[in-house]
Amino acid sequence: MTDDLTQDEINARANEKARKRKAARDRMLADKTVEKGLLIVHTGKGKGKSTAAFGLVFRALGNGLRVGIVQFVKGKWETGERHALERFADQVEVHTMGEGFSWDTQDRARDIRAAEAAWAKSQELIEACRGPQPRFDLLLFDELNIPLRYDHLPLDEVVAVLKAKPPMLHVVVTGRNAKPELIEAADLVTEMTQVKHPFREQNVKAQKGIEF
Repeated sequence: MTDDLTQDEINARANEKARKRKAARDRMLADKTVEKGLLIVHTGKGKGKSTAAFGLVFRALGNGLRVGIVQFVKGKWETGERHALERFADQVEVHTMGEGFSWDTQDRARDIRAAEAAWAKSQELIEACRGPQPRFDLLLFDELNIPLRYDHLPLDEVVAVLKAKPPMLHVVVTGRNAKPELIEAADLVTEMTQVKHPFREQNVKAQKGIEF
């Protein structure tokens, strides 16, 4: 019973447990020697997929890495992250090529053309990372999962291109309803789960600095 122990004894026990945890972690980390570019997928119905991806972008910029971004859907939106990235013009290249969600455009042919143009730009950026002087260290394909969900792009081709990316290039793909084939190909997959959202439960509109 801890109630019968002195604070010194409680601290000693806690310190011993921490020592054992650190030793176990050190043994685990000793086996982790591989360096590679990761294919990362942020998906799920919860908020935060693009938010987390742009967090990775700013972390990469803070480490002096070069970043390329293609936005498949949110091209019409004036977002805070886009304005912030303008301060890193020497490290980041942003291509806002989306025309809004399908319920806004209400034009499937137009949506397909926009998706195809954004995917062509994405492949161009990937190819620019081959060779001895890669143009980017990390690429973000924001909301790529949306045109894949609606079959606006050929899934097999997209997955094949992503799997064949340069070995040290990191690629981040966002958007809900990620296809199983993409999840299988990815190195790291995070699913955002919605627990509460003020838009649905309190009729709160999208907030500047939070949603955009």
